[in-house]
Amino acid sequence: LSVIWMAWQRAASINDLKSGQSKVVNVAGKDLALFNVDGKFYCIDNTCPHRQGPLGEGTLEGMDVRCPLHGSKFNIKTGAVDNPPAKTGVKAYVTKIEGTSIMVDV
Repeated sequence: LSVIWMAWQRAASINDLKSGQSKVVNVAGKDLALFNVDGKFYCIDNTCPHRQGPLGEGTLEGMDVRCPLHGSKFNIKTGAVDNPPAKTGVKAYVTKIEGTSIMVDV
């Protein structure tokens, strides 16, 4: 028997991000990149594992974000790396909406 602990924290308001936008947020001491794709919210670690680029400041391309430093691409739903030079992905976080708040499971 395993227990899954959900630690939901408020990250932002749904009004803070229009569709196609991203925002860097700090939740529970972690810098995270929050994205809005057609009204659905996604969250990954903000730091690119290649050279610590700020993913929340990258370019959103469909379900991928391109790191502004060296062009690595990450899937914003899974955190998987889709394009080098990064060799590893980043952590993805589950999101949900409560009222007008975007909640992240950290």
